[in-house]
Amino acid sequence: MAQSLHDLIQSSPLPVFVDFWAEWCGPCRSVAPVVKQLAAEFKGRLTVVKVNVDKQPEAASRYQVQSIPALMLFHRGELKWRTAGALSYPQLKAEVTKALGI
Repeated sequence: MAQSLHDLIQSSPLPVFVDFWAEWCGPCRSVAPVVKQLAAEFKGRLTVVKVNVDKQPEAASRYQVQSIPALMLFHRGELKWRTAGALSYPQLKAEVTKALGI
């Protein structure tokens, strides 16, 4: 990743949705298509980033990821919403739209 996650979160003009995951994590695999659907539906209005905690442990540590999948939403550098565990698409979309006020 050329730009660090922290730099992206701080500088992005769009809200940034981060999915902290790992290949060995079953719930991470089940939420992956939901995150992909969110990225497609909110294209141009939301930046979606997947962070593999095994490959980027410093990012997981910085954002205090205790369990995965950890889903976080930042806007203008500020944490707006976070959860751990898999959500259905309707749940995730509702949380994101509520957190962004859209």
